[in-house]
Order: sequence, then C-alpha cells, then structure tokens
Amino acid sequence: MKPITLDEVVSEKLQNEEFAILFEKEKIVNTIARLIVEMRQKEGITQVELAEKAQTTQPVIARLEKGLDSRVPSLELLSRIARAFNREIVIDFKLVHHH
Repeated sequence: MKPITLDEVVSEKLQNEEFAILFEKEKIVNTIARLIVEMRQKEGITQVELAEKAQTTQPVIARLEKGLDSRVPSLELLSRIARAFNREIVIDFKLVHHH
C-alpha cells in the first residue's frame, strides 16, 4: 500500500468547503501575525508602544502576534495598527488554481 502524503491529505480536505474556509482563515490570521511582528520589530517598538499608538491594549497585540485568537481581527483594529506604522491595508482577491 502506497503511503499517503500530507499534501494529498490537505488537497483532499480542501475539497471540503468548510475545511477550505477554516484553512484560509487560519492562513490569514497567521499572515497578519507575521506582518505585525515584522513591522513592530523593524520600527523597534514594544507591544505596549504599538498598543498605545493603535488605541488598544498590549494583550490584544500579543494575541494578534501569536495568531492564537480564533477570530480574524477586525478591519477597524487592523486599520489602527496600519496607521500606527504609517501604512495602509491592501486587500487583494487572487484567482485560485485548483489541481
């Protein structure tokens, strides 16, 4: 019997609409986490300093950076964070190529 690869399992699961949506959401949350960490480190500011600039709290920033929050952060919060870094949010819809 041929072993099943992780890629095969994931692509089969992605056929399942609900799984695909959750998978995409997880990817978005992780991307946001990585971007916020990168921007904050590049600016050389602490989570507390970012929280103050973005009118939120340090625990909110910490949760965002860990990507642990099950909810996707609100556009309002992301917008305040973007402004804190003198940036704007860019959203794009890319065509998905199914194999």
